[in-house]
Amino acid sequence: MRKNRLRTPERTERRISAFTSLSMCVLTVLAQIATTLLLTHFLREKASYFYAALEFIGAVAAIRVYLRPGSPSYKLVWMCLLLALPVAGMILFCLWGGTHQSKSLSLKKVAPIRERESARMECDNNIARLKRQSPDWGRLASYLQKKGFPLYRNTSAHYFSDGGAFFDDLAERLRQAEVYIFLEYYILAEGQVWDHIFSILKERAAAGVEVCIIFDDFGNLTRLSDDTLQAMQNAGIEVQVFNPVHRYVNRIYFNYRDHRKIAVIDGTTAYTGGINVADEYANLYVRFGHWKDSAVRIDGDGAWGFAVQFIQMWKMMGRTLPNEDDFYRPRHGGAGVGYCQPFTDGPVNNPDNPIEETYIQLMASAKRFLYITTPYYAVEDSMQKALYIAADAGVDVRLLVPAVPDHKLTYLVAETYWGELLRHGVKIYKYTPGFLHAKSVMVDREVALIGSTNMDYRTFQLHYECGVLLYHMPVVEELLEDLDNIMGQSARYTLEEWEKRPWYRRTFASLLRLGAIWL
Repeated sequence: MRKNRLRTPERTERRISAFTSLSMCVLTVLAQIATTLLLTHFLREKASYFYAALEFIGAVAAIRVYLRPGSPSYKLVWMCLLLALPVAGMILFCLWGGTHQSKSLSLKKVAPIRERESARMECDNNIARLKRQSPDWGRLASYLQKKGFPLYRNTSAHYFSDGGAFFDDLAERLRQAEVYIFLEYYILAEGQVWDHIFSILKERAAAGVEVCIIFDDFGNLTRLSDDTLQAMQNAGIEVQVFNPVHRYVNRIYFNYRDHRKIAVIDGTTAYTGGINVADEYANLYVRFGHWKDSAVRIDGDGAWGFAVQFIQMWKMMGRTLPNEDDFYRPRHGGAGVGYCQPFTDGPVNNPDNPIEETYIQLMASAKRFLYITTPYYAVEDSMQKALYIAADAGVDVRLLVPAVPDHKLTYLVAETYWGELLRHGVKIYKYTPGFLHAKSVMVDREVALIGSTNMDYRTFQLHYECGVLLYHMPVVEELLEDLDNIMGQSARYTLEEWEKRPWYRRTFASLLRLGAIWL
């Protein structure tokens, strides 16, 4: 139990504040829709010629949406709205930005951190070595390197199959920090885990270690108080809040979140995975049954890849660091077998989405095994097709999902995709002890992807995400062992079960799928 449990008035005040912020966003969106419908009615009744002109413009807008590059699902929703309700659809399209998803959110354009010539040559050599060893993985690594994510060697990795072990290890490494600590998390929730982490951060900051934290505003509306934020600043910790909900209340920009999970210590150690800093991730209290999650620690040259991405985001948010970029480079090299490639993604890249393309390439390159864990599933047809093509080609494709969902509506949407997968031989396992929040991919016992990425539209279109590809590293076997354990605690979901869903569940889920891009 927590030593310093929040008083009831403090909890109530925070919930009221969060409810007020969310209510303002919802009311603003509803007001925009209502105003649009009233204006449409007025124009139809009082200004028929003008209304007809707007109908024509709406039809033209639908054609332009069709021709615009980007997510087919996003385009389909807007095209249906523009064609069914040309005037109302066009007004909402203009208000909400339509399929133009590269919202800047006041983020500045920042030049990439320049790598030393010797480092660039080494990364090019790594690509050449990997291509000789595994042409398919060399092709994937080359694609990501051209997107700005170098391939590293001299890196070791350790896998964590639960939050408790992860937090113990993170705390120990934070205590050893000598130069800096970078933390970027979707959720930093007050509780036992945060109390322990914060005590270490205060001690390190007092010792002269530079501590910088980014956290998402939406993810912490009810989880982190202003008093805690002030305590962090009083301790000498630099804090930046990503996309405050109230800032874009006049638009739907609050959908764009920083969902990354990154910790970097002195440029030589980095963590990523699905675990946020909150008590439920260590099962210190129960939410949706047993909370199953995972993370990975990388030590050596590859950790710098995550440091670069944190620095980039920090600068994009208008902040500066007290030292030049070179100051944050690791002081010593690492060692290890195989290759490591940290990478990130976000709406600023749309319609070019490295994470989505990486998933598809992993599926297309699988020859024997393809195991995936994800808490949510709502994907484009291209990814759905890549999975069942792999299964049809004889690849052992397994999708591991929760049996106890945290968001029931998104779970209903996910079900609508599973029938097609099952018909093509994809095996689906439901983690019966509770909620499976881990995000991972394992291919042919050769490559693993671990990160913050879900398999849904939010990950691929709306969120800033991160992950790391691990090629031919021993940690792949650690992940495989955990996947076997998950399947051992899971129930196999069958096509017969899927087909026996009640008609009202099928109907409601199918309707929800039309709006899956916003769930």
